[in-house]
Amino acid sequence: MMGGALALALAAQPGIALAQAQGANVGDSSVTGNADEEGVGEIIVTAQRRKEKLQDVAVSATAFDASALADKAVTNLADLQNASPALSISDGGITQSINIRGIGLASNSPAVTAGVATYVDGLFQPPIVQANSFYDLASVEVLRGPQGTLVGSNSTGGAIFINTQNPLLGEGLGGYAMFGGGNYNSVQSEAAINLPVSDTFGFRAAGFYRNRDSFYKSVGPVGNDAGKLREGGGRFTAMWKPGSFQAVAKVSFNDRDSGGYAYRPILGTPSAAFRVGDIRTLSYDTPVAERQKAFQASLELRQELASGITLRSVTGYQNKRIKALNDLDASTDPNGITEDYFAGEKVYTQEINIISPTEGRFDWILGGYFQRNDIDVRIFQDQSGFLTDIVPKNQRTTTGLFAQGNYELVPGLEAQLGVRYSTYKATGSGDVKIGRGIPGFPPEGASVADLGGSHKDSLATGKFALNWKVDPDNLLYALVARGYKPGGFNSPTSNFDPERVISYEAGWKSAFLRNRIRTQISAFYNKYSNFQFNVVEPTTGFAGVENISTVEIKGVEAQVQGRFGGFGFDANVAYVDSDLASVTFVNTRTFGGAALGPQCPTGTPSSPPVCFNYTPFIQTTGGGPNLYAPRWTWGGGVEYEIPLGGEMSLTPRVNYAYVGEQFTYIGYSPLSDRLNPRGLLSAIVTLRINDKLKLEAWGTNLTNKEYVTGQLNSNEFYGAPREYGVKLHVTF
Repeated sequence: MMGGALALALAAQPGIALAQAQGANVGDSSVTGNADEEGVGEIIVTAQRRKEKLQDVAVSATAFDASALADKAVTNLADLQNASPALSISDGGITQSINIRGIGLASNSPAVTAGVATYVDGLFQPPIVQANSFYDLASVEVLRGPQGTLVGSNSTGGAIFINTQNPLLGEGLGGYAMFGGGNYNSVQSEAAINLPVSDTFGFRAAGFYRNRDSFYKSVGPVGNDAGKLREGGGRFTAMWKPGSFQAVAKVSFNDRDSGGYAYRPILGTPSAAFRVGDIRTLSYDTPVAERQKAFQASLELRQELASGITLRSVTGYQNKRIKALNDLDASTDPNGITEDYFAGEKVYTQEINIISPTEGRFDWILGGYFQRNDIDVRIFQDQSGFLTDIVPKNQRTTTGLFAQGNYELVPGLEAQLGVRYSTYKATGSGDVKIGRGIPGFPPEGASVADLGGSHKDSLATGKFALNWKVDPDNLLYALVARGYKPGGFNSPTSNFDPERVISYEAGWKSAFLRNRIRTQISAFYNKYSNFQFNVVEPTTGFAGVENISTVEIKGVEAQVQGRFGGFGFDANVAYVDSDLASVTFVNTRTFGGAALGPQCPTGTPSSPPVCFNYTPFIQTTGGGPNLYAPRWTWGGGVEYEIPLGGEMSLTPRVNYAYVGEQFTYIGYSPLSDRLNPRGLLSAIVTLRINDKLKLEAWGTNLTNKEYVTGQLNSNEFYGAPREYGVKLHVTF
């Protein structure tokens, strides 16, 4: 409604210029320049609401267009960690833990918000249903460090912007199609068609389909097909651009069926005694299933006024859902737990921007933001006939007012100041009931915990930076930034505070040899307080989020790209040193289980779910690295284009990505709480027949590395084995 009102107001402006708008679309991104003649192509990013060259933006960032994503075998969000420094994405089943520079999401509790803000076409994404495959993208931008001005809350670690392709006006009917296949009976297809109606109006339709067998064999008493993939989706976009006004409407859907979470008990946990076979062997004693669905709609309106000021509105709606049947112990443990799980989240967003032109010594951006999340979770657990029902509902409202200004103090030296005031409000209801259907309990079960409550917080964030453009090829910058992640509630009497971070950073971006080599180098120091983590409170026996510690994080990052004729290369490296202070907590990894009850009185033996003695499992750590914070990440790739005569060419490319060890739990057990380091090798060989037709042979994890990608409760997920196949691309 706000977006529509703005459109009507803009259309009624008597002094609107009729010239072509100069502002860029958020979502448009490109690489310009001829590689053979000009070296590395220029990358254009829009994360700061303007079209800017990546090398001119005073922020640590990595950006990819669609071609670069394909070259690096990036097909979904998790693959980005193989192409961007200081980024780790861990599989948590229900959610993906996205962390940048050791800051992000370390808990899968629905009470905790994300610490790395992910956006698709300008819409903030909830942490569920983020494993969708990429298709028909314009660009992906990864910004590192707190983004407290233009993004605001939920960006203590950084932000990721995923921008899909807009219709191409004035270029005629066109599009592309891709068909491929590979091992594990994989089949994949993708296509897009561009339908211009006129020079000012056009459509674009895109879709994809993926299907492959599971990487796992099921040997349990119940047949399952966990770990398979059957996924499809589509997107429809309409663009209207009459002169200085532009409207872009997008509607997309996605349906992903994995057959159930494919995980095994972590060594050192009680159910580990029931593990059988190797990591590709699953032994469930109950049926499993998992399906994710997503719907998203957005409307972006832009109007450039005669003064050069641009007005922008982005309105969005999302509906994401997960349904799953889970074997929580992932084994044939007779005391195991089965679970019927549902999570749904609806997100309503509205952002308004007023953007100045960039001519002159001073430019600025003003904005307002509104977001509401309606969250519905239903969890029904069964442990040998004893039922536990967990049914919370939450509503969250986020608002923000922000401003950022850039002022050229002297030629080449710019001061940048950004300020944002954010508010957050969360309310909820629900409870935990046990014993449903059991004699002696109420028919619907006995309520043992109230999951309702409310929480409010607000904070001013932002940054101050000095940016020195030494010459056209060199930019030096230094900044201090503040970010925060909202707090929340566990019950009517239990709240936790927001996480806060202060970041100091200095960087240098440069180009050498007539833009044939381009580099980025940065160093940073973060002071992080009120770290949120899900822990068990012994007096009740239920898990809740608490602010458990402070963290110090410091490190350096470097990136380089090069192009010499047909030879191209890129590399990145990050060193992150983090220190989480000492914590006293109940180590749930050592006893497992659920609904064990409150702490037993002294002298009373454990009798779950009536009571449980937590005392032997309470431990104090001496501190350690922050969770999901690998000390080293590095990688890169090389390619060489070999002319074959005429329009034909052959381009082999090899990529390598290393992610160091990372801890997933504050117990710091090297057996149960650590993801071992891994190095993954991939390759792609492209035979370009002409500008309309090319054939690719590809392979990922070529050394068939076995590695853990994440953990959920007392179970662990594994990375994909060696995959390979061929693709045929047709452009028309």
